[in-house]
Amino acid sequence: MEIERKFLITKLPENLEEYPSYEIEQAYLNNKPVLRIRKSGDRFILTMKSGGFMAHEEYELPLDEEAYIHLLEKADGRIITKRRYKIPCGRLTIELDVFSGCMEGLIMAEVEFPDLPDAESFVPPEWFGNEVTEDPRYHNVFMAYGGTDPS
Repeated sequence: MEIERKFLITKLPENLEEYPSYEIEQAYLNNKPVLRIRKSGDRFILTMKSGGFMAHEEYELPLDEEAYIHLLEKADGRIITKRRYKIPCGRLTIELDVFSGCMEGLIMAEVEFPDLPDAESFVPPEWFGNEVTEDPRYHNVFMAYGGTDPS
């Protein structure tokens, strides 16, 4: 079970370059259920996600580069690209995504939680903007299929 909350970011935290980061490229093969392929560094992953916003099932399987490239040719919609920063937040980690390519200008943060009570009691840092956890327009699969104008 993956439990996460999503927020728009309008002001980047100070010293962003000090946090570890990496590039992500991802595309979608299906939207119900969500089937995603992702390249993250030298890792290639096939992910299946069930429906739901804050809490949903998620399963990941490793791919090799050849399989990733083959599946990328079959992807629907747009390829999503972003730089992900890992920012410590107490015992949690903020995953700050700065989008590029077709979603240039969009910046979002996701925070994953061990359980629902922790997710529900989370107080976001002051630099977080509006919460968009329940807004389907800010789910990557929706953006890949043509939604959400980042401007």
